[in-house]
Amino acid sequence: MPTSAEWIVFLGTAALFALSPGPGVLYVLARSLRGGRGEGVRSVVGNALGASVHVVAAALGLSALLATSTVAFTVVKVAGALYLVYLGVQAIVRRHDDGEVDTGGSAGRWARSPLAQGMVAELLNPKTALYFMALLPHFVHPETAPAPLVFTVLGFIAVAMASLVDLAVAVFAGGLSGRLLNNPRWRVRQRVAAGLSMIGLGGVVAVAD
Repeated sequence: MPTSAEWIVFLGTAALFALSPGPGVLYVLARSLRGGRGEGVRSVVGNALGASVHVVAAALGLSALLATSTVAFTVVKVAGALYLVYLGVQAIVRRHDDGEVDTGGSAGRWARSPLAQGMVAELLNPKTALYFMALLPHFVHPETAPAPLVFTVLGFIAVAMASLVDLAVAVFAGGLSGRLLNNPRWRVRQRVAAGLSMIGLGGVVAVAD
């Protein structure tokens, strides 16, 4: 496990990572503005689940593939970008909908849920995997504790800190949305803005190194 000094460095670095605006928090912002606090909170949970998968992958060494393979990194990056663009286009196309239309049963509702979409978006964000691979090894001492265990503990701490920031964004933006959703014109404009934000976010992810 990290030493006392290393804990301070790790927590400080994790805090900076959590506070840095990235695809995850911007996705939560867009969903919160579109659907209120409920959608925002479910998006936060989805982000956390997706990031947790990256933590486990880092602990098992699977994320090293993204760090060493340009092809693997590019495939995941492009898939994530296309998925965000798809979500943005859907938000714009359905901007006049007053509610969710059930076209695929429980499986369809799950696929359209903020939780599922947040989880997939985070899973397809290779920078999250590379973040854990770049940061966590500095605080792992195999001679004092099993490396996979330390990776997992530190990774989940980082995910929890990021989730707290995401949750604050969801509560604030969701509260703002809740006061304005009764205005049909504003609702349509807001959904278009949220859709354009996700499309733009997909573009940023696509061109990121």
